[in-house]
Amino acid sequence: MHPVRTDLADEAAGRLGGDALRLKGLTLRRETLGGAPLLALEIRDPETAEKLGKPPGRYFTLELPAPLSRASERFGAACSAVAEMIRRCGVPEEGGILVAALGNPDITPDALGPLCASSILVTRHLKSGAGAALWRDFASVSLLRTGVLGTAGVESALQIRALCRSVRPALVIAVDALAGAEASRLCRSIQVCDSGIAPGSGVCNDRRRIDRALLGVPVIAVGVPTVTDAEALGGGEDCRGLFVTPRDIDSSVRSCARVVAYGINLALHRGLSVEQIDALVG
Repeated sequence: MHPVRTDLADEAAGRLGGDALRLKGLTLRRETLGGAPLLALEIRDPETAEKLGKPPGRYFTLELPAPLSRASERFGAACSAVAEMIRRCGVPEEGGILVAALGNPDITPDALGPLCASSILVTRHLKSGAGAALWRDFASVSLLRTGVLGTAGVESALQIRALCRSVRPALVIAVDALAGAEASRLCRSIQVCDSGIAPGSGVCNDRRRIDRALLGVPVIAVGVPTVTDAEALGGGEDCRGLFVTPRDIDSSVRSCARVVAYGINLALHRGLSVEQIDALVG
């Protein structure tokens, strides 16, 4: 069986078992955030990064008991936890933020980014136009829905780089669906990292990496695993290249997208409540 690819840094470290703790420049810390388990992982050594297949950086993974709908009592706490993870990766006090929603809205497991985009509070145009004083306390946020190469004809990384040259953000937040190694974690884990993202890497469809080296500004990546390798579930070589997604992926990915979007809004627009976001994004 070939090694199962995963976008989750903690799963990559978990494959090494106790040996991971002996790797140079790798730290692991477990805590509770918003009532949910959180694993904080930091990779500082290039050799360790190569062994794990993840670039150096800080990775935070929140574990939810289930996909949380807006009606869930735990929704607000989960959103606040996502906001805190984003802040730990570094949100600038000044300058605009570009949120890049990656993925294909026509393929449900890949629709996390486009669905998230629908609940992002976009303010850049409001802060520079009539009535700007009303939005003084809000961050300047712009949004890009990149689509995918097959529908846009241009890689997401190149689209984001072109827009960065125009709007000159101080930070890019990229949102995308991920691949995981454990089926039980699909639509239940949220990873936030400050090392950027390579769209499609978890499903053997690697595209140009979206990171600080490419864009010239910090990049925070937020993702949720929505698929896993069928071969890893015991399907054998006949299942090579096939990926499995939860039966309730339609509702699950929508719930996850809303938690991620509200978390981004809380992280960027300080002082807002979940209820206020409800009113502003509809």
